[in-house]
Parts: sequence; structure tokens; C-alpha cells
Amino acid sequence: MQELLDKIQTLKASEVKDHVDARITEFSEVKTQPINLIFKELCFCITTANCSAERCIEVQEKMGNGFLTLSEIQLASKLKEYKYRFPNVRSKYIFEARKKISQLESNIKSGDNGSNLREWIVKNVKGIGYKEASHFLRNIGYNDYAIIDFHIIDLLVSYNLIQKPKSLTKKKYLEIEEILKNIGQKLNLNLAELDLFLWYIETGKILK
Repeated sequence: MQELLDKIQTLKASEVKDHVDARITEFSEVKTQPINLIFKELCFCITTANCSAERCIEVQEKMGNGFLTLSEIQLASKLKEYKYRFPNVRSKYIFEARKKISQLESNIKSGDNGSNLREWIVKNVKGIGYKEASHFLRNIGYNDYAIIDFHIIDLLVSYNLIQKPKSLTKKKYLEIEEILKNIGQKLNLNLAELDLFLWYIETGKILK
């Protein structure tokens, strides 16, 4: 673990830290925005499963308010036009998720620290698992949830911090999240900050 801790400490003393801080500030501002903007971020996270973040950011930018207004068929057509990998199933998930906008808004306004909200999202929004729900929460300003995708798993495996899981069950996800919390505590970083540093180590980029 020490090798990874040292690498992140070096990044914390570099300009990468400024980029991480700027991104965290952007995330923190989203939670105060109208629910329609927050919902579009949920739609972005629905699209990210088994698809590159960069491609999904591009799709989100091109789609604009289409996540809110287009029919399921229109959504699928647009996703195909944007060369997105799973246009039919994800358009269905997004269309169904619209029915939960008011509940989503109420849950966010409840002041919950995010744990109940994550459980609600996983149980009530099709196409969303713990990774995508955590991604959504991070992107709207909740800082205590880890986005455990194959990039992060491969990185942790390479530093002998975990064995590569055969599947990412809820139990395994939460176990790895605890490992990341421990790393974050040693570095005085919350999970949102740690994720961005880890993502940078693995990809050389700081996305959302």
C-alpha cells in the first residue's frame, strides 16, 4: 500500500491537486441546481455502465434536454445516432427513470447523507447498480462513495490490495469501498477526491 500512498502524496503536491479540487467544487454545486439538471446527471450515469466515460460525456452534451423530453423511441434513435453502444435498453431505463424524478428530488432534499439515497436508487432505478449510484452521488456533491469500476479494481489488484473478484456483488463492492476509505483516511482525502486521483493514476485524466 505504501507505494500507492506515496504516489498519491506526490500528486497532491502537484498541479493535479488543483484539477481535482476544481472538479470537486463543480460536483458540489450540482446538488443545489434544479432537479431537471440533476436528473440529466442520473441519465449520464445510467449510460456509463460498460461504456467509456468520455463517450458518455459526449452523449450527454449532445443529448441536452432530450433525456427529459424525448420518447423512448426518440431516445433510442438519438443514442444510435450518437453511436452509443446500448441504445435500446438504456433508452428504456432513462424513460422509466423519469417516473421517479419527484421521488428523487424529495430524497435529495431530505438531507440524508447519501446512504439511504444510494439504496433507494439501486432498488428503484433500473440500470443502476452500486457503481452507477455512487457515480451519480459523487457527481452531485456527495463525497463519501467510491466508484468501483474495472479501472479502480485493476489498480488495486496491481498494488496487491485486493484479489480480482469474479463478480462485483453488493458485499464485495462494500468490502472494496472500505479498503478505499482506509486509503483515503491515510491520505486525508474523502472518497470523491481519492477516486479522481486513482482515476488519474490509471488513465492520466480527470473526468467526471
